[in-house]
Amino acid sequence: MNFENKTAVVTGGSRGIGLAIASKLAKGGANIAILYVGDESEGLKAKEELLQYGTKVEQYFCDVSDFDASKQVIDKVIDEFGGIDILVNNAGITRDKLVLNMDEKDFDAVINVNLKGTFNMIKHTYKHFMKKRYGRIVSTSSIIGIIGNAGQANYAASKAGIIALTKSVAKELAGRGVTANAVAPGYIGTDMTNVLSDKVKDAMKAQIPAKRIGTPEDVADVVAFLCSDDAAYVTGEVIRVDGGLAM
Repeated sequence: MNFENKTAVVTGGSRGIGLAIASKLAKGGANIAILYVGDESEGLKAKEELLQYGTKVEQYFCDVSDFDASKQVIDKVIDEFGGIDILVNNAGITRDKLVLNMDEKDFDAVINVNLKGTFNMIKHTYKHFMKKRYGRIVSTSSIIGIIGNAGQANYAASKAGIIALTKSVAKELAGRGVTANAVAPGYIGTDMTNVLSDKVKDAMKAQIPAKRIGTPEDVADVVAFLCSDDAAYVTGEVIRVDGGLAM
């Protein structure tokens, strides 16, 4: 897929699924703005990796749950790159506990990053996309947002909210040439799952019809399609990338 002369913003883009998405888009010719939190060295390492594709790459520290900080970063990206064509909302966290043991901070933290953070980024690119009459918005939900999961009520609520937000934004922007879609990964091999024991991983695989845990690249391939002009007539969709787990 060709993304030449396109600029993509990828939140949570310094590692895992986000970095795989950024790499796929950069390989196709897109300029990349990585948004990350945490260690600056991680953002710089991701930038170095992406530069091999010969496109413009910059990294920006941004807590997407902060409304004003998100706007400042989006404005800076537009200024430094000349515009934004693609927004990938991938930043996310977990604070897993049974509701019995979950306190308000656990719930709020996950909602604020996963759901409010997605809203913030869409809000601050909304007028830009309308003015351009072009845009691709892809947000990372989860199969947990579709089927729920014990011990992840906060995470499930945030990811289900992303699906509803996506469908609403898709209806608002479809007439302006802007699409909004979501992907719903299943068990994917990332930092979150790599810490699990082999016994737990084997139990996961046993539940998956495809009989393997997915890779970040599996998700990136679907996201890249949704970001491309090949998907110009696809909007408001939620595509599971789960090896058949949530069928």
